[in-house]
Amino acid sequence: MSDAEDRKIITLARSARARSGVPQGAAVRDETGRTYVATAVDLPSLRLSALRTAVAMAASSGAASLEAAALVTDADTTEVAAEDLAAVRDLGGAGTPVLLAGPEGDLRATIAAS
Repeated sequence: MSDAEDRKIITLARSARARSGVPQGAAVRDETGRTYVATAVDLPSLRLSALRTAVAMAASSGAASLEAAALVTDADTTEVAAEDLAAVRDLGGAGTPVLLAGPEGDLRATIAAS
């Protein structure tokens, strides 16, 4: 996919994060180009990271695969949690890129969901 489409999911993840006032926002793009945007779910009986929530939204909406994922975080890191990568890999495959960005949308790393 194009850089413009990757920037779009980073922007969507940033917007979700800012709108909710939370440390992380995520977005994924499925094989048809549809996007799913999420923040973390933190209920007494259910806890999901922002990225796992976005993957779950795509899967529950009928997505067959993922083209890319984005995670925007205020944490000073260049790593994505193993559980998040596993969720992306489960739906998108091992080569699916996960774009990790800072709060301003600055791309810190592109990590394959392997």
